[in-house]
Amino acid sequence: MNAQAETSTEYSIGGSLNWLIGGAVGGVVGALIFGGLLWAIDPAIVIETIPAIYGLSPAGPIGWVFHLIHGLVLGVIFGFLVSRSVIFDTLTADVETDIIDTMGPHLRFTAAGIVYGLAVWTVLPVTALSIWMTIGDVGAPSFPSTAIESLLGHVLYGLLLGALFSIFVEITPKAEESDAPFEEASDSSHQ
Repeated sequence: MNAQAETSTEYSIGGSLNWLIGGAVGGVVGALIFGGLLWAIDPAIVIETIPAIYGLSPAGPIGWVFHLIHGLVLGVIFGFLVSRSVIFDTLTADVETDIIDTMGPHLRFTAAGIVYGLAVWTVLPVTALSIWMTIGDVGAPSFPSTAIESLLGHVLYGLLLGALFSIFVEITPKAEESDAPFEEASDSSHQ
């Protein structure tokens, strides 16, 4: 009778810089779509408000450049964070909850991106930008940082970031074999 070795699946990220590429691509694409949402609501947000954060006057596409740089940097930070073993192992761990257990790593990274987008919204526009506008002698932004559009934009950014990160990064199953303790002994006794 053959004892079947139990195996658990671990996931790994292939390549040493895939997290950087996945985070950068996801961040820029997420920022483009988020910027498109802002543009559709009020183009002045991108043209005037974003440069005003840095004390600049609106000048051509400078607001878009800053917005895309923000998305790129935040995307790379996301890639760095989720590729660290503590967070990566948590996202790919086997869990008891059926709903989460049925989600593959791609959906889990997408969900992590949404959580990251919410965290970015809470830390940057809601908290830091509000403090910056109060302390710094910067004019009031034409777009309130706690507006539903800002929240939805950051959630959309996070969703795209997490989804694209999981596509660009090779998240591969890596079988961890655990040998049955008596399999070798029983095979050697038959020889």
